[in-house]
Amino acid sequence: MANKVEAILEEIKGLTLLEAADLVKKMEETFGVSAAAAAPVMAAGGSAAAGAAPVEEKTEFSVVVTALREKKINVIKAVHEVTSLGLKEAKDLVDGAPKPVKEGVPKAEAEAIKKKFEDVGAKVEVK
Repeated sequence: MANKVEAILEEIKGLTLLEAADLVKKMEETFGVSAAAAAPVMAAGGSAAAGAAPVEEKTEFSVVVTALREKKINVIKAVHEVTSLGLKEAKDLVDGAPKPVKEGVPKAEAEAIKKKFEDVGAKVEVK
């Protein structure tokens, strides 16, 4: 069993970023799970198990493109720069707005991304 897992891990290491993203997408579809949703569930479960822990200040934020004003191409280019998405995937994300562009980033980075998108003509929310 360990040899099989190691062999799969070695195969995954050899994938390009685009191939790895495609693999994650297909695994999510096949198994009916979401990699993005797993982290908050685990974090929430951990704090609930700890009992009445004090409320901590939020340290991770999501940047969500909510609408386009104009210059859609510039927004697509900004998505491409900020994420590891290709131009087609960036276009699909922009076309499907409102959608998160980047999740789990520090507040300073989220604000910088927000400013970049607002400069190119997109409405953005930091959640």
